[in-house]
Amino acid sequence: MPSDTSVPVTPPPISYRALLRNREFAGLYAGFTLTASAATLSGFALGTLVNDQTRSPFLTAVSMYGATFAMVLGALTLMSVADGNRPRRTLVLLQCVSLAGVAAQAIPGLPLAVRFGLLLVLGFFQSLGTGTRMGLLAEVVPAAAYALARSLMNITSGGMAILGYAIGAVLLRYLSPQEVFVIAAGLTALALGVVAATVREHSIRLTRRPGLRQTWTTNTALFSHPGRRVLLLNLWVPNGLIVGCEALFLSYAPDDAGTLLAAGSAGMLLGDLAVGRLLDAGRRRRYAFALRLLLAVPYLLFAAEPSTPVVAVAVFVAGAGFAATLPLQEQLLALTPDPVRGQVQGVESAGRMTWQGIGAAVAGGLAQYLGPGTTITAVAALSVAVTVFSRPFVVRARAVRAETIGV
Repeated sequence: MPSDTSVPVTPPPISYRALLRNREFAGLYAGFTLTASAATLSGFALGTLVNDQTRSPFLTAVSMYGATFAMVLGALTLMSVADGNRPRRTLVLLQCVSLAGVAAQAIPGLPLAVRFGLLLVLGFFQSLGTGTRMGLLAEVVPAAAYALARSLMNITSGGMAILGYAIGAVLLRYLSPQEVFVIAAGLTALALGVVAATVREHSIRLTRRPGLRQTWTTNTALFSHPGRRVLLLNLWVPNGLIVGCEALFLSYAPDDAGTLLAAGSAGMLLGDLAVGRLLDAGRRRRYAFALRLLLAVPYLLFAAEPSTPVVAVAVFVAGAGFAATLPLQEQLLALTPDPVRGQVQGVESAGRMTWQGIGAAVAGGLAQYLGPGTTITAVAALSVAVTVFSRPFVVRARAVRAETIGV
């Protein structure tokens, strides 16, 4: 009898092109791209409007990232809807709410208090939409392709931010902020149509009815695990503090803010492309600490008050450090059982966005007294400190598959 000399065949590596041949992923991706473009345009328009009216670094920073404050409310109350049995319908309804909110910002003469109120409402529903989208993403792509899919979305987010800030700066030379809001509303409407036409309904594996109790039960189990806690800390705090630095660009250099924001987004795009596409999971994890340091250290140059080209290069280099989220997200996914993937990914995203709002508020408040340049340096140093002191706990956070969490 001939011996069996066959060897396992290694499957071909998954590519971005292969992912985009998946119709549902392509629909989620296109909807996300359009939504990110709309958010960048509307955020830049609102920040410009508030800065022109108030000349307040604090209010300008909060106007650009204020929606993130309400995201934590979604994570704490109704995020379990992300794992409901009709996620496509949920996502479409939430896209409708986003469309209404962006369109309302285009109304001329709205008081700033109303505009900030709209930001909070949109932030709440955007957090639920993100959780639902990430839950669907884990359904429509294989587990081995999840990091690559997240990488592509992160790259696109950076690319759309580059285009959005650059195009926004040009548009605002010729159009009013209200007219830019109209363009953003059109992009949001297109995103709604794409998602409705391409994504099919999935039955996510929830065993209890979504609601406040289910959300709290899952969140309690999520935060009771020390490995998950430290991963969330490192996904939220260092990133949020650096976004606080970015929120001061309009106050630091009003004429060059678009350039600086685009430089940071370009660095983020390059970092996510390199880390997601060129490194395997093991190397991504090994380089995570260095990437988190890279995220903040270049901002320490602001202490020397360098020229705008030097600042732009530093911001570009620091932007690559945002790629540290990829290995941390992989570890978190490995610690999350299937039935609550949408909620846990939604909590991670909502917390990260909320910390961006906290970072913007902290940086904006300090800048009222210290000035933008000094504040950027101080906040970046704090980000470095958090990364360094939490490193031993991250090393101990092993990606061991959890069997139950809130189900």
